[in-house]
Amino acid sequence: MTRDFYEKLAKVRHQIHAHPEISEKEFETTAFLKDYISKLDIRILETDLPTGFIAEIGQGKPVVALRADIDALPIVERNTFDYASKNGAMHACGHDFHQTSLLGAAEILKAKEEQLKGTVRLIFQPAEEVSVGAYQVIENGGLKDVSAIIGYHNYPHLKPGEIGLRSKAIMAAVDKFKVTVSGVSGHAARPDFGTDTVLAITTIVNNLQAIVSRTVSPFEPAVLSVTHIDVGSAWNVMPESGYFEGTMRSFSAETRQHLRESFTKIIENTADQFAAQVSIEWGKTPTLTFNDEELTPLIAKNSERFAKVLEVEPLTIGEDFAAYQEKIPGVFALIGSNGDENAAGLHQDTFTVKDEALKTAVQYFVENAIYLLDYFAKDED
Repeated sequence: MTRDFYEKLAKVRHQIHAHPEISEKEFETTAFLKDYISKLDIRILETDLPTGFIAEIGQGKPVVALRADIDALPIVERNTFDYASKNGAMHACGHDFHQTSLLGAAEILKAKEEQLKGTVRLIFQPAEEVSVGAYQVIENGGLKDVSAIIGYHNYPHLKPGEIGLRSKAIMAAVDKFKVTVSGVSGHAARPDFGTDTVLAITTIVNNLQAIVSRTVSPFEPAVLSVTHIDVGSAWNVMPESGYFEGTMRSFSAETRQHLRESFTKIIENTADQFAAQVSIEWGKTPTLTFNDEELTPLIAKNSERFAKVLEVEPLTIGEDFAAYQEKIPGVFALIGSNGDENAAGLHQDTFTVKDEALKTAVQYFVENAIYLLDYFAKDED
């Protein structure tokens, strides 16, 4: 496409960036995107999605899905460029970049509609940051008849024009936990009359650190981080209860199960030492983002026609794109969006992407959608 096309897309991204909306509140974003897609004469499917939507180009089988997430984060932006957000939310993870690239891909694919050997399904997905959007799309039939799905996340540590791929695990399975410890409150002068929930919590937290360091193979990546402790409110009172929360990250189903089982066992056994009661709450979080072993090398080779393709190490961050990959073959890439050594990382309040990276992202969608339709059309024949 022409330089004017990508300059237009950059302006679209700037507009989206200036008006971010947090997860499950993407009402104006959805309206803007639907209007854009409708003006391209692309059909929008009827669903019960409150935000986000699904559209289609082409007809018949096979069906290949392209996914972009549309939500922002509750972060106050500190960038000073003229399109910086001023509403208290921020596209600090680059979802403005993702949805803009899918808009650009949609325009190109619509122009090629008569040559498509099947259907391209466009998924503008809400609520990725709270790990429920992909499940909402699936519940609304987003994967019906789909042979494969592709997506990506921008990655500021790669340069524009670079694509990172790997077969198997590319992003971690995420576990979010909240552990409540309770007992009998009492006077700090007579701890023997009550339950020392402060000591119970701090001992549990210390004991948990042995799980990864002493029970997981050093050749198997895993993370356990306690990030928040809340217990007590007075200097001379032993509190009745308190809690701590945090996250675990893993790259295989076996390791994830081991982490959860060990986590539970250590917490219950340590609590028993202090005559305390415990409850564990697990949040709804992404499973392992696992790239299809057959399709990923094919996508990598096809992408070499328009980008520099690198094999990357897996990231310990999570992605609800994993929900799609549990159902059908999927390929998830990392697309370079900055490349400067000092560039802000994902979720930072000065995060930004370079508009010049849009071209590679659009090509990733377009070229691989056409490639996969041709690939699966052979099976249809």
